[in-house]
Amino acid sequence: MTDISYPLRSLKEGCWFKLICGASFQHLPAVRNITLAYTLAGADCIDVSADRAVIAAAQDALRAAACLRTQAKRRGFGFEGLPWLMVSLNDGEDPHFRKAEFNSTECPTECPRPCVMVCPAQAIVFDRANDQFSGVVDPLCYGCGRCLPICPSQLIFARSYVSTPEAIAPLVLETGVDALEIHTQVGRYKDFERLWQAIAPSRDRLKLIAISCPDGEGLIDYLRSLYDLINPLPCPLIWQTDGRPMSGDIGAGTTHAAVKLGQKVLSAGLPGYVQLAGGTNSHTVSKLKAMGLLKNSSPGHSALKPKHLSIAGIAYGSYARVLLSPILDRLEKTEMVSTPAAGKEISPTQHSVCLEDEPELLWQAVALAHNLVSQIKSAQNNVI
Repeated sequence: MTDISYPLRSLKEGCWFKLICGASFQHLPAVRNITLAYTLAGADCIDVSADRAVIAAAQDALRAAACLRTQAKRRGFGFEGLPWLMVSLNDGEDPHFRKAEFNSTECPTECPRPCVMVCPAQAIVFDRANDQFSGVVDPLCYGCGRCLPICPSQLIFARSYVSTPEAIAPLVLETGVDALEIHTQVGRYKDFERLWQAIAPSRDRLKLIAISCPDGEGLIDYLRSLYDLINPLPCPLIWQTDGRPMSGDIGAGTTHAAVKLGQKVLSAGLPGYVQLAGGTNSHTVSKLKAMGLLKNSSPGHSALKPKHLSIAGIAYGSYARVLLSPILDRLEKTEMVSTPAAGKEISPTQHSVCLEDEPELLWQAVALAHNLVSQIKSAQNNVI
């Protein structure tokens, strides 16, 4: 299904673009349509939840993208090949692997409900017209946590979960994913080792392994210990520096933490590629260029600048998804809900309109996605 050389070439050239659908984001229509748009725009990797239904939705989008390849090229978008499909795992409690929860019947009637206003995924609703549901729409919530401190009555809590080691091998073997990403934190070596032991038998089937870790005391020593554990690898390795998780849509300043952490890991000279995440947005590439951290952007360095001195790529999560939300909202309004046959229950996702069924919206979405993808793609050819 995937073009092996295209994503790997992007890594080597320092123009790798990864879309993060969200480790906890399970809204199938949105996953499918966002995947389709960013694939046609030239993404190198799509990172999704380790959920079989989510993986299937993303794979369906990749098949649709393959059929639209010629049209995308004709319109001038950067689709050179299909991206690698990655799933995210965790070795312990992690903000990416949680859902918000609360009992709406406990909410005071006079509450101004700031949780609704602050939720970027529109996952908190009260008295939805179609089913009178109130609370957190579980598939939409991706665990950003912005609602937790803002609740006046402190009724909202987070439900966390950890990847099950025994489910890893079947996930890789039966779904055919291309890459795995392990989310860890400093001090969790034993937990990482436990998860890695489950992954190791399937590693020869993978095209990429990524390790995502936020900053912390002793970070570099911890990452070195992980490398010693997993080495040798039959595939490339990415160190994902998680600056400020799930914050890219908040504002320009969130990218500073991502760049700062990327620079720290880069300077350590660890084997593998360094890729930013956590707070990345439309300002990230310009910040990297100004600091000379992209392969071709540093004065005095040529295109052959060593990879250990350059950021290999950027992963975009909340910012990339919010960028397309106006298009997806319009698409949702076009959905035609049919009445199921007697005695037959049909999931709401079966009624969802595929983005390619609305060509005008499709190419608007791809254009928006391409504006973001092209920043890192074109940066390697533009020396400051």
